[in-house]
Order: sequence, then structure tokens, then C-alpha cells
Amino acid sequence: MMTKIYKNTTILILLTCALVACNKKEEPKEPVNIPVSVLDTIKIDPPLERLDVVYSIDSLRTNTALDSFNNRFTEEQRKIIYALNRIDKRKVWAGKPLVIPDSISADLMDYSPFPKELGMVDTIPKLVLISQRVQAFGLYESGKLIKWGPVSSGKRSTPTPNGLHYGNYKAKRKVSSVNKDWILPYYFNFMNFEGVGTHQYSLPGYPASHACVRLYMDDAHFIYDWASMWKLQGTSISANGTPFIVYGEYDYDNKKPWLQLADSVESNDFLEEEIKILRDHIQSYLDDPKNFIIEETPEEPLT
Repeated sequence: MMTKIYKNTTILILLTCALVACNKKEEPKEPVNIPVSVLDTIKIDPPLERLDVVYSIDSLRTNTALDSFNNRFTEEQRKIIYALNRIDKRKVWAGKPLVIPDSISADLMDYSPFPKELGMVDTIPKLVLISQRVQAFGLYESGKLIKWGPVSSGKRSTPTPNGLHYGNYKAKRKVSSVNKDWILPYYFNFMNFEGVGTHQYSLPGYPASHACVRLYMDDAHFIYDWASMWKLQGTSISANGTPFIVYGEYDYDNKKPWLQLADSVESNDFLEEEIKILRDHIQSYLDDPKNFIIEETPEEPLT
């Protein structure tokens, strides 16, 4: 039976010490009011709830080993393994190294590289995080992780631009501007002029796109329905859509991040510099009035 271990992290706590002297006759002093930004209390190392699991690498050296892999795991278990390795089923062949957990949960959320609760974003109704370093997305609602999955972001020559972006427009079926033969299901644009967005397309296990973020079909469909588009007044944006934060750098010269799980289960966790980048983007979000548009409801006529 799998048990859960919890990674305790140090939280920045403001200690409000008593300013009254030990001498009871002394009048108590007024407490010192120290203005504290919500962002200053962000945990550098967010708590990450993970399974007590050991990862190993299976190289699937021969077709016999590949057949054994297919027989050893159920279809649902293989889907978990494919997601952990950022690949589609058809990208598995003899000689393909795969990271495999010793205990396979039926819930992909148990293997999330994102913390299930992230206090730094609890004021944001909906947020898409896209980590290029670990090739994964995470969806948050008021600081709670509701979904994560694998991605394939832009390749070395056409990287996905990092930064704070916003959901703009979407299309159930979009034809690629790079090649008209490429059909992009459930496209959700988050960089208007650059034509960059999320959509379904093949996941080969490394960054391979022309700057867009490739997803599994189910994940692309989910984001298509879940995220919000911009609101326009004429040609001007009156309200931003759902924020998409793209961050991190994929290391092409090192072992793939998910294969590093066999060396350390913490290898895919947030890096300290990534936390700082996220903090800066969140401050930019909080400073933008277009993220806090309140629609007025029409008043009921008096009767």
C-alpha cells in the first residue's frame, strides 16, 4: 500500500514579539506595525506532496523487453508511464529508455512536479504554469493544483518565449501558419502577434515545436474549455484572459529531467531561481488593472 510523505518546508513567519517589559509597572508600548507584502511570505521551497516511490530506468533494449513491458503493465499504467516520460504511445520502441516508478498509482496527480498547494498564487482564480525545464504544465485554481500533464515546448531554434502571457483567443481546429498540413486541435493562443499557444500534437519526449506548447488531446481539450479568453472593446483589450506563465530552460546537454528522478525524487521540484521568477510575474499580474475588471450586472427595474 502506497503511503504519502510530506516535505516540510520553512515558511517565512513574522514574529510579533511582546513589547511589554518584564516589569509589570511599565506601561505597554504600542505594537510596531511592519507592512508586509503577501509576496514576502512566499515559501522558497513549496510543500510537495508525493508518493513514497522509487524510480528506475528501463532501457527496453530488445523487442522481447518491449513485449515484456507491454505485458507487465496494464493500459492505464502504461499511460501513466508515457506521461512521466513526456511521450505518446507510438514513441515507445526497443532501445527507448523510460523512467518507471516501482509503484504505479492510477492518478497522475500523485506524480506531479508542481506542489498541490501554492500559496503565492492563491489570489489568482485560474493560472497556467508551463515549465520548459521539466516539460510540464500545471493548472491552478486559487492556489490549488487541479491538473498537470506533459508538454513539448519550442525546440532549441524556435523556443517558446518565457514570461507572463494571457489567454487571448481559441479555436477548436486551427491550421498551422508554418505548414498548412499541420492541424492543431483545441488551440488556445496566449501570444497574439507571435501566434503562440497550446494545442494537441505529438509528444516525442523533448522540446520539438515551432514555439507552441504541444499537449495530449485530453489536456488540450481541458484547457480549451477551462481557460478564459481576453475581452475586447473594439481593437483594445479591456480585460485579460487567464494568465499563462512560461518559465525555465530545458537542458539539452544533460540527462532528461524525468530520467533524473531515478537519481533523486526531488530533481524535478521548483528551483529557487524559478520561485523568484514566478514571484516577479505574479507581482506584474497584481499590478495590472486589466486582471481585476468587475462586470456590473444590470439593475432590475423598479416595479
